[in-house]
Parts: sequence; structure tokens; C-alpha cells
Amino acid sequence: MYTYNQLLNFANQVFLKMGCSAADADTAARTLVSADLRGVDSHGVARLCGYVRLWDIGRINPTPDIRITHETPSTAVVDGDGGLGLVVGPKAMGIAMAKAVEVGTGWVAVNNSSHFGIAGCHSMQALEQDMIGICMTNASPLVAPTWSKEPLLGTNPIAVAIPAGEEPPFVADFATTTAAYGKLEILQRKKEDAPLGWIQDKDGRPSTNSFELKDGGSLLPLGSDREHGSHKGYCLASIVDIFSAVLSGANYGPWVPPFVGFLPVTDDMPGKGIGHFFGALRVDAFQPKDQFKSQMDNWIKQFRRATPVDEQDAVLIPGDPERMIAEERINSGFDILRPVENDLKALAEKFEIEI
Repeated sequence: MYTYNQLLNFANQVFLKMGCSAADADTAARTLVSADLRGVDSHGVARLCGYVRLWDIGRINPTPDIRITHETPSTAVVDGDGGLGLVVGPKAMGIAMAKAVEVGTGWVAVNNSSHFGIAGCHSMQALEQDMIGICMTNASPLVAPTWSKEPLLGTNPIAVAIPAGEEPPFVADFATTTAAYGKLEILQRKKEDAPLGWIQDKDGRPSTNSFELKDGGSLLPLGSDREHGSHKGYCLASIVDIFSAVLSGANYGPWVPPFVGFLPVTDDMPGKGIGHFFGALRVDAFQPKDQFKSQMDNWIKQFRRATPVDEQDAVLIPGDPERMIAEERINSGFDILRPVENDLKALAEKFEIEI
């Protein structure tokens, strides 16, 4: 069992050893461990070895010059200079929020970045200033479009955070696939099969082999198959790819630099790095803040009162499960899978630091 501070301090030390500044190491560690805190174990310290691997082969710049390359009063394009997405993301959202303070909304497209952890962490930054936060990113090409057996898209998550008054905020954070690849990695570590409908083999046939992607298979869009609405998941993933990369000048579709080690990096990339997209909307640019928060409270309470199918299962609001897990883990600590713990021990040995 580990505490939040133990995981945070360990991640911080690893990022410092990679050459990050003290401020960037702190930002990266807090962004990364926010996933563990909120119960998204697939994107927390379990991914730390992946960032180190990319740094080892020169695909992550620990001291990036993150800069605006084009802007208007409400928009900006940000070049992440090959930095950790865990650092680029918060800085880009900060730029979006600053623009929203000035003109009501702020929109920032990012290129030349890398994997940025959980999208929800970035969208939730806006809550600190009573803003609505929107965040999306493209990712490793592991997902086949509907009716295709060729992986061309990423799991491409979308996150939206909306402030409320007395009620906790509404926070929706989801992949546009049936399951994120990180969930598959957890099954691989446990040597367990995947549920039917998550993946297909290289010939497009349904599979439950959690290692299938390493043999040429692919993840399926949200909906699993055409009869269950996979064309909608395909559309959502495409929208994220276009907003995050085509709009920003990053790589898109099959050219996105992969985070996973079993996919090659191609030489004919049309853009720069991975792409993200951030939005910040000042609530009082639309209506008085207190009025909006009161209406959000009313909305949330109405949905909480919805009659459940099973009386033991109350209807939840997006963000409830993660918030409840965070409350529990900050007090009781974290269980870490043994393979992940072994990875952390290997990093501790590599960098001569303590867990």
C-alpha cells in the first residue's frame, strides 16, 4: 500500500532525473498521479516507465521551450517543443484560461507534444476559476474505423469539466473507444482476457486476447460494431483527431507518434508530435455565475433523483466515481499491481532513488 505523497514524490524524483526543471517535474508528477488518485490506474504511475523509455530514445525533451506560435484574442497555437505532455498540457490550458479571462472564451491547439496523462486533469483546471474546461487529444494509432481492419486512429479521449454550486462539479472524461488501451495493459499485466467487443484480430475478427494488438489487431471504436453504434465512436475519434492535430499542425491518424513500444515511428510524418486541443469558457460570459451554478445544482439533483433499475445502484453524475475513489485513496492509500511495482523498482534502481 502506498500513499499519495509517496507516489507523487517518487514520480517527481524520476522527472528530475530525466532533466526536468523543479517546476516542470512537480507539474508532471501531479498531473501523472492525479490519474492514480482518481482511480484511472492505467494512466498513472503504471505509465511512468513509458515516459522514461521515450526519454531514453530521445523522443521527449525534458527542457522544452513551450511557446505560442500564432494567436488571436481568443485563440492560440502552442508548440510544445517535444516536451512532456504532462507539462505542455497544463501550460496550454493555462493559456486558454487567460484568454477566457480577457474575452470570455479561450481555445488552444497544441502541436509537438507527447502523451499528457488523463484528459480530465486538464479540463478540471478550469474549475479553479469557475470556468468550463474542455480537453481532447489524439493518441497512438491503435483503433480501426468501422468496417476496417487497419488501425488508423487513437483512443482519442474527450473531457469536459463544468462547475456547480453546492454540488460537486460535472466531470466527463472518456475514451472514444470501447475501452482505453491502458485498460488492456492492465489485463495484460494480470494475464487476463479482454471482454468481447473491445478488440479485433488482424483480420477484423472479434477477439478476447488482451495481447492481440501486438500481433496486428486493433481496438474498436465506442460502440464495438456497426450494429451497436461503432460509427458514432469512429466519428467522435475523428473529430478529436482533427481538432487536436489537423487544426494545430500536429501528426494525425496513422502518423501519430506512438506511446506504445510495439509500434514503429514512421519517417513520413506530415506534422509535429502529438496534438491536443483545450477550451476554457467563462461562465459569466453567458449568464451570471451564481445563476448558472444554481441551475447546475438543480440539473445534478434532478438526475440523482432518477429512479434506478436496481435500488442498490443509485444514478451517478459524471465525475462521481472518480471523486469517491479520490476521497478514499487520499485517506487509505493505493494498491499497486505487482508488475507495476516491479517497474517502479526498476526505475528506482536505474536512477538510484528510493520508492
